[in-house]
Amino acid sequence: MAAANSWFSVLTSTGGYLTSHRLFSTSLTSSSFFIPQNQNYKRQVLNKSSSSPPEKVAGKQKFSRRSKNEGPFANADGRSSTSENGRSQSTAIKSFGLQKKGKGVLLDSKDQQVETGSIQDAAFLNAVVKVYCTHTAPDYSLPWQKQRQFTSTGSAFMIGDGKLLTNAHCVEHDTQVKVKKRGDDTKYVAKVLARGVACDLALLSVESKEFWEAAEPLSFGRLPRLQDAVTVVGYPLGGDTISVTKGVVSRIEVTSYANGSSELLGIQIDAAINPGNSGGPAFNDDGDCIGVAFQVYRSDDAENIGYVIPTTVVSHFLEDYKRNGKYCGFPCLGVLLQKLENPALRACLKVPSNEGVLVRKVEPTSDISNVVKEGDVIVSFDGVHVGCEGTVPFRSSERIAFRYLISQKFTGDSVELGIIRAGEFMKVQAILKPRVHLVPYHIEDGQPSYLIVAGLVFTPLSEPLIEEEEDSIGLKLLTKARYSLAKFEGEQIVVLSQ
Repeated sequence: MAAANSWFSVLTSTGGYLTSHRLFSTSLTSSSFFIPQNQNYKRQVLNKSSSSPPEKVAGKQKFSRRSKNEGPFANADGRSSTSENGRSQSTAIKSFGLQKKGKGVLLDSKDQQVETGSIQDAAFLNAVVKVYCTHTAPDYSLPWQKQRQFTSTGSAFMIGDGKLLTNAHCVEHDTQVKVKKRGDDTKYVAKVLARGVACDLALLSVESKEFWEAAEPLSFGRLPRLQDAVTVVGYPLGGDTISVTKGVVSRIEVTSYANGSSELLGIQIDAAINPGNSGGPAFNDDGDCIGVAFQVYRSDDAENIGYVIPTTVVSHFLEDYKRNGKYCGFPCLGVLLQKLENPALRACLKVPSNEGVLVRKVEPTSDISNVVKEGDVIVSFDGVHVGCEGTVPFRSSERIAFRYLISQKFTGDSVELGIIRAGEFMKVQAILKPRVHLVPYHIEDGQPSYLIVAGLVFTPLSEPLIEEEEDSIGLKLLTKARYSLAKFEGEQIVVLSQ
């Protein structure tokens, strides 16, 4: 299909390493990267695409991604680089271009946009705005330079107090952000207040008083139930005016966020989500916002699988910003966990009941390293019992991954863990902190640091640098980057780049 040709081709994982394209490629085509899964399907994040002239299209770029679980290793209920039988399996998580300007795209009939007459004049549609962003990504190989500028469009919506909410990848490496209201031809300058890459959310502000005249911010609703109706609103490709698609909630579970390095709660819907819907709200039948559209699955074996960031993740992001004046991120427990479904293994560890997960590895930089050891079995988290599959009770008759409880906490929160050590039950206290990555996925300040000595250029190793220099980085260095743990905060792997 013509639509399928607008994305980068997929690379398979080999030798235990996962190759991929960056999410924020400067090419006209969007990028893709692999995350290992137990099913062979593709996830696409509603990412930006360049609107630069075709004759100036930059070349494709690649990089390797490590597993993004409770540690830098694949845990029992998270993504693993190998399946249960030991064979490597890959899932392509593709970046979705935002709306391309001046270039027609043939849409599949299954993804057609639907204009719903019953809500065409609804007031909440006026709270959805179109985002215009100019991006200038750093050049990690030549850290004193920047890459060529490119532009993209996406969606955002008003949440009150002079602020807008959108996706982080819509305003990544931004040099200028402008927004335009529905039915208005004026673009207003917006400022990025906070950007949460892990949860793919960004907070914007607009100082113009004219922009906020007669504005009605959206209200957030509860977490929906299965089969609840959902309406996605935004500015996808296919036109310049606002678009509305409808569907139902298909699934609610912890899922991989393609733009970040986290696994957080996500809502799967069957409403059409297309490039440009990034940052647009999803509504229930009461007109309350239940989440933010941000990524979809694409494969020959699956269709109509879109994902929405739920209000629980959105409220965590906003509360984090309110508490600290900036985004501090989601904390982690700092352990690699393994399921305990095998009765023989439970008997060996002296676990009397069918519950608990085994601690395989403890991160040295985590606070839990002082109270938890390898071989311990975690059976409860703040009084909530953890099943042998690594799941906990969720709502009335559902279960969800254990990581969900951790994602509900904030940095600095204290938690109580019930553990079994050598057959004895005990309770321990731990402080949650964000994970310290030996090789960071994203550069916090945007521009990579470097040191030039006698014509030699030294720079810290990062995932974006691995992407750009994948072919020239040796196997030993890649192995250390993928499987080594930071022994202290601030530890870096420094490489001679030039």
